This record gives sequence, structure tokens and C-alpha cells, in this order.
Amino acid sequence: MSQKNRIVGWLLFFLAMAFTPLAAQTVDPARASVFKVSLIAGGAVIALAVIAGAFGQSKAISSACESISRNPAAGQNIRGILIFGLVLIETLVIYALLITIIILMVKWGAY
Repeated sequence: MSQKNRIVGWLLFFLAMAFTPLAAQTVDPARASVFKVSLIAGGAVIALAVIAGAFGQSKAISSACESISRNPAAGQNIRGILIFGLVLIETLVIYALLITIIILMVKWGAY
């Protein structure tokens, strides 16, 4: 079993364990389909945000490393700009987490 398959397996295991309590909760049958869709939408939003954030951060870090290796004298300036950019990327992921929490906490059918 490769390292990637092992990581994916553990990730799926922990996700299944995290959502097990949701299966035990009862939901009004009229709102059940909307509730299920909100769970799927919430998971999709945070998954896409994390994937995009990870790719953005990896590209930023690789570009910064390449720039510092080409011009070591500019290392301090590049490092400061890199940290600022990583903060902005991570902020977008946190906003996606907040949107996901809002989607999951809405009382569907009450409005």
C-alpha cells in the first residue's frame, strides 16, 4: 500500500467517524432532503477551499524558494511578502470554514 493510499484511507476513516453522530440525529422528514443537501454543500465548500488554499500556498512557497535561491540578498523582502501572501490565502480558507458552519447551522424551513 503506497503512502498516498494510506493517507487517503486514514482521512476517509476520520471523516466517517466525525459524521457518525449526524446519522444518529433525527430530522423532520419535510426538511430532511434540504438538510442532507446542506451537509453535502458544506463539505464541498470546505473541501474546495482547502484544496485551492493548499495549491496556492505550495505555489507561493515554491516561487519564494526559487526567488531566494536566485537572489539571496533579497531574502528578507521575499520572506515578508511570502508570509503576507500566505496569511491572505489562509484567511480565504477560514472564510470558507465560516460559510460552511453557517450553511450547516441554518434552520431550514424556519424562514
